[in-house]
Amino acid sequence: MTEQAKFLEGSLMRHITVMSLTASVGLMAVFVVDFVDMIFISMLGKAELAAAVGYAGAILFFTTSFGIGMAIAAGALVARALGAGDAGLARKRATNALIYGVVFGAVFAAVVWFYVPALSALMGASGETLTLSTGYLRIIVPSLPFLMVGMMGGAILRAHGDARRAMMATVWGGVVNAVLDPILIFGLNLELTGAALASVAARITIAAVGLQPLMRHYGGFEWAGARSLAVDMRPVFTIAFPAILTQLATPVGQAYVTRAMAEFGEAAVAGMAIVARTTPIAFGVIFALSGAIGPIIGQNFGAGQYDRVRGAFRDGLVFTGAVVVAVSLILFLLRGQIAAVFEADGMTLILIYLFCGPLALAFFFNGVIFVGNAAFNNLGHPFYSTWINWGRHTLGTIPFVIAGAWLMGAPGVLIGQAAGGVIFAGVTLWLAYRVIDKAEGTAPAPREPFQRQSRLMTLLHARR
Repeated sequence: MTEQAKFLEGSLMRHITVMSLTASVGLMAVFVVDFVDMIFISMLGKAELAAAVGYAGAILFFTTSFGIGMAIAAGALVARALGAGDAGLARKRATNALIYGVVFGAVFAAVVWFYVPALSALMGASGETLTLSTGYLRIIVPSLPFLMVGMMGGAILRAHGDARRAMMATVWGGVVNAVLDPILIFGLNLELTGAALASVAARITIAAVGLQPLMRHYGGFEWAGARSLAVDMRPVFTIAFPAILTQLATPVGQAYVTRAMAEFGEAAVAGMAIVARTTPIAFGVIFALSGAIGPIIGQNFGAGQYDRVRGAFRDGLVFTGAVVVAVSLILFLLRGQIAAVFEADGMTLILIYLFCGPLALAFFFNGVIFVGNAAFNNLGHPFYSTWINWGRHTLGTIPFVIAGAWLMGAPGVLIGQAAGGVIFAGVTLWLAYRVIDKAEGTAPAPREPFQRQSRLMTLLHARR
């Protein structure tokens, strides 16, 4: 079967736009359901329910980070193999990456499930809110392996350039969640339990729909034996381990922000939770960009087309700026309607209005970091993403949040969180161009580890 290394030619901006917009539809299907969850829960009229979702959201992002890291590894390795013209290696690495993802995802989910009460308390939850958050999480967390299969399947599809089918997996997951939410939350009066059960059903759907097109259109999977699985452990975790560490930085930073916001009461936490659910809907295209641009960079890197690697990075930044400006204007014009949907008042209203103003524009700097991380992961320097993200969510978050809270109260927490992004976006730009220059000027250096792995796999499979 001939393979579609489709990003090796044609307009880079067009590839970025099509991949990002298509992928964002799938992402936003999930984010919109989360947003609707929050609306339904707000309609129940219990502040502790909205606050519980806010605390749980930070922990769920923590578990999802494991899946994101494994998906990044699977997508990067498959994209490189396709760019080098080795379809067989692409299938074998997809198979082995999925096996590692399911096994380690199940172990990780079990550990988190056991410590859910302690983690919720660490976020700042207490009393009834702690009980609600714990119950909600203990239903959802065991479904992590299904989510990982879906995420990794989508990443492999995007590595093939098939953003549309990757999108449909999350779209169908969103449809299932949206249909079950009102039935379970209101019809059966299950409240948070109903929302959690709907999310589990959605994750199972995403896994099933994500695997089906790989089986039908891309040769499925190819089991090459335990020895092949052992050989692939190194390249998978060379990318996955730092990628997981990279993703874990975000919930760690968000956990600190959540705890800092908890000092200002449940209305402030509820406002922060609404902002957290609104952000990925508003900027779904930017969130999608980080996964969409990776295969474009990865295929061209695998083919040695370094001018297109540089061009993809540059166009990704331009695309980010254009989207952020447009979305920020829309949020500003709709700020009143957004607040009305949640019947927000007091501090909750203040935080929503703050987000729909200058903080939305500040998301550009997060976008720069997303594009930079995609470049690092696909150019053989995944630990650079780790350093950048941990710096962003520790040194670039904690002191700024402390200062913001002291100077401006609850709004200062969100302002401080955004301020650190400016500094680390600058660091990301400098480091990314340095990595690209090195790849272009001394090609064997960054590619050598992956070439060694590829040669080893070729010899192994030839012997088999």
